[in-house]
Amino acid sequence: MKFNSQEEYGLRLLLRIGKSNSQNGLTIPELSELEGLTEANVGKILRILRLAGFVDSSRGQMGGYKLSRSANEILVGDILTALGGKLYESSFCDLHAGVENICTNSIDCSIRSLWKTIQTMLDGVLNKITLQDMLGKENEVELLVTNLTEEIEKVSVRN
Repeated sequence: MKFNSQEEYGLRLLLRIGKSNSQNGLTIPELSELEGLTEANVGKILRILRLAGFVDSSRGQMGGYKLSRSANEILVGDILTALGGKLYESSFCDLHAGVENICTNSIDCSIRSLWKTIQTMLDGVLNKITLQDMLGKENEVELLVTNLTEEIEKVSVRN
């Protein structure tokens, strides 16, 4: 299980844009320099983020990239899904059946149970954290995540 570079860089770019005070937004060359990424990579990721509705772009000398809506309306879970998908999708088993048409464990699968539970836990945290939350200091974000995970654990114990 890995967090891929596209997800990492996409979050970094959105945070950089969210922190910017520039009225015109930030350009690809500016973002490239600020984040230490190639312009091609920044352009590719910004295209994904624009198509997913997280940023707006304007062309020209006064152009740049800005958040398409308030940072407190953008969920980290939605960002990560747009950039790389979920860790576990229900269609996963259909795609990894082995040489058979249907997985030999399709009726009783402990692996599927594990992935579904982990994805539920991830969604429980990532769909409550906004880009605005991520604009805080590291210790503030860590405290928020800790509180959310404790809350999720309490709910799962009750169920």
